[in-house]
Amino acid sequence: MDDDDQKSCWGVTAKAVLGFLTILLLTWLIGGGESAAVLASAGG
Repeated sequence: MDDDDQKSCWGVTAKAVLGFLTILLLTWLIGGGESAAVLASAGG
């Protein structure tokens, strides 16, 4: 049971990270590196 829960947790984490990176990549491609830097600064 514990192994299944752990795999599920990591699956959710991986999807969240991939989604965040995808948004950053799209933002950078559309607006250029400066927009991505501004977005990262605002988020932090």
